Amino acid sequence: MTRPEPPADQSLASIESRMRDAGEWLQLEDGVIENLIAPRRVLEVSIPVRLDDGTRVRFTGWRVLHNITRGPGKGGIRYHPSVSRDETVSLAAAMSLKTALMNLPLGGAKGGVALDPKLLSMRELERVTRRYVSEIFGFLGPDKDVPAPDVGTNAQVMAWVMDQYSIGIGHAVPGVVTGKPLALGGSLGRDSATGRGVVEAALLVCQANGTSLEGKRIVIQGFGNVGMWAARLAAGWGARIVGISDVGGVIASEKGIDIDALVHATQRGVGSVVDAGIGEVIARGIERSTDVFGLPSDIAMPCALGGAVDVREAELMTAKYVIEGANGPLTPGADAVLNERGVIIVPDIFANAGGVTCSYLEQCQNFAHLQWDEDEVNASVVATMRAAFKRLHEFSTENHLTYRAAASVLGVKALADAHHLRGLHP
Repeated sequence: MTRPEPPADQSLASIESRMRDAGEWLQLEDGVIENLIAPRRVLEVSIPVRLDDGTRVRFTGWRVLHNITRGPGKGGIRYHPSVSRDETVSLAAAMSLKTALMNLPLGGAKGGVALDPKLLSMRELERVTRRYVSEIFGFLGPDKDVPAPDVGTNAQVMAWVMDQYSIGIGHAVPGVVTGKPLALGGSLGRDSATGRGVVEAALLVCQANGTSLEGKRIVIQGFGNVGMWAARLAAGWGARIVGISDVGGVIASEKGIDIDALVHATQRGVGSVVDAGIGEVIARGIERSTDVFGLPSDIAMPCALGGAVDVREAELMTAKYVIEGANGPLTPGADAVLNERGVIIVPDIFANAGGVTCSYLEQCQNFAHLQWDEDEVNASVVATMRAAFKRLHEFSTENHLTYRAAASVLGVKALADAHHLRGLHP
């Protein structure tokens, strides 16, 4: 019997609840936890733009600085029709927990514009980006708030962000943004970093439970940058990618999908994975894309959008492990269903932290006017993930907490410790 799902888009209420629960577990004073939950600043900006055909339109954007107790704000810029104030605040709060959990000297931030980038030309996207940066210009900076790519944005968008900010300052400021092109001070290894972190999380949780990634059947929702790299790297460890979905539908192969061939096909511009001629097409359409979770599997990697896995998908899911490649992919109802079944969930604030870890390394390179080789960057990302997982696993085991609860407690504790040490200002 399907359980009723709580009202949609509870991402903000969910992360606030997790932070309060963590504060109660830590026995923090009410004033402290409420201070840690509340965003430091929420900007809503109007973005008027003239389209290529001369039409004038107006978009709405946000930039949220959540917490800077441990360092400058860090968080992506998202271009998607679903972007809203509450979503941006919730993602910024998650970034605060993520950077704290990973022991990075950064805070949490997030930004976005409510639009569909697929409906705009490159010139129109550039106008939107430059106007957006102009509106939030005074609040950005390498030591204040550092954006990065997110859903719907990429290295080119970050290049425009850097350029527009640099124009205002009067000289090039590479460190104002991460995830930018190599030619502008970007980091080698950045494209693969989030997917690499997802696979490292899968490796570590398997090892912690006395098994390995080799031979494991994996299903992946989303074949953008994160899902694609997760598939490639997991296959390199000997896992079988038995199902992949995107907005076009689902493909499957019990023997394992040929990931190299699929990447080649999608990069040639065939569109959806269902149009690549690889594997068996078992469903078409975005409304059926979650059917991938019903395939027999050992590990599920939701790498699409937040809230994509609801109670229905959770009840269909066959995997023993869920590695959250996306931010907040499980609804609270889905999380509850899977926990009751004993499914091990590796939460987003750890599982997809390879991206922000590499962003921090990019900042370090920018400050030092250096560029590290790719092996060095990848090794640093992996080492940081392993150190964080050791802390997470030990804390979870010692205190009989799920990984999600343990990660929230560790993140809130790191923020609270910094808050107490600094005193009045934070």
